[in-house]
Amino acid sequence: MIDHSLVLTLVFSAVLVLGLLVKLYLSSRQIRHVAHHKNAVPPAFAATISLASHQKAAEYTIAKARFGLLELAFGTAVLLGWTLLGGLDALNQALAGTRLGEWGPLTQQLALVASFGLISGLLDLPFTLFSTFRIEERFGFNKMSFKLWLGDLLKSTVVGVVIGLPIVALILWLMGSAGRMWWLWAWTAWMAFNLLILVLYPTVIAPMFNKFKPLEDESLKARVTALMQRCGFAAKGLFVMDGSKRSAHANAYFTGFGAAKRVVFYDTLLKQLSPAEVDAVLAHELGHFKHKHIIQRIVTLFGMSLAGFALLGWLSSQVWFYTGLGAQPNLAAPNDALALLLFMLAVPLFSFFISPLFAQLSRKHEFQADAYAARQTDGRDLSSALLKLYQDNASTLTPDPLFVKFYYSHPPASERLARMGTLHAAPTGTNS
Repeated sequence: MIDHSLVLTLVFSAVLVLGLLVKLYLSSRQIRHVAHHKNAVPPAFAATISLASHQKAAEYTIAKARFGLLELAFGTAVLLGWTLLGGLDALNQALAGTRLGEWGPLTQQLALVASFGLISGLLDLPFTLFSTFRIEERFGFNKMSFKLWLGDLLKSTVVGVVIGLPIVALILWLMGSAGRMWWLWAWTAWMAFNLLILVLYPTVIAPMFNKFKPLEDESLKARVTALMQRCGFAAKGLFVMDGSKRSAHANAYFTGFGAAKRVVFYDTLLKQLSPAEVDAVLAHELGHFKHKHIIQRIVTLFGMSLAGFALLGWLSSQVWFYTGLGAQPNLAAPNDALALLLFMLAVPLFSFFISPLFAQLSRKHEFQADAYAARQTDGRDLSSALLKLYQDNASTLTPDPLFVKFYYSHPPASERLARMGTLHAAPTGTNS
């Protein structure tokens, strides 16, 4: 007779080791490749990127990659501790021995999820602090004081509790009360929650962390408004975000959903780019909407989460699922929170191996958005804007090709700007 628990333990262990080895291999390739090309600017960029900027980007990339190796080793040890070494089981049993059960089984399960989240957050704190105040600080990107960082941490924790615990409570209640098809109801609730966050984020959540002011540059506003009208896009407003109080990195994005969409520019972006370049960057973002990339990603999220909830619905009723991952299910109490946490811990191990497919699709979308922007604005403006952003964000010009296939959601500079060179430079003003 097959011991399904042992099989799961062996499969989980094998995937864990294989994933660890692949990640170590990819990171070591990235470090070696970037270091090997550190002392010479690629010929295509020799006239626009200084050797000092190129070396800074290389050093920044290598520093983050080496720090990532440390995070990877620690994260793997923590994952083993939570699962096969019995950490999650011990936490569950400890909470079961308290008087929380007197408040009902849902309270005890919420306590398990909250305790897991708190401990995981505390374990991650040293890495977050080091990344922010050592690596980002060293390369001139961090603009946060410790007081601001601590304030962000407290606010994000409060937001997580206020928003996260109710949806977790609802899902756990559905797991215990909605019958065999609970996973379908839970999936529906989860999707509704995600759509609600899309609406609430720009007007309720984001202003808790940053200040958003209407775009005051009348010339730029007129230029951007004309572009959006030409592209058939409507937004609720144009805003500038004080991103410079936290980081020197620059960005622009759309946020919100439906009628609540708004355009947000980092103040750092407006300082670094000319109006024509800002126009081109915005046209790129409009290209994502024109090609329905956002809708495609939402639909993909819906489909994958439905499959995930269906799988969890089956696994949560299998004793071997718990024992195979180092936990003993409660015999006299619900195990829904335990199943949910074990599932969340295990899924990323397996999904890592399909991540190159999603990265490739994302890079394809970026090329399509670039092509759209080149048709709506001057492609040379987009090229110069991208080059400035790569340089100002210290993005390496020479990443390892295999590392790119696994991890890069955006094409590397060499590929992206080479593709831009093949597009028409003159804007057509047509929608396509």
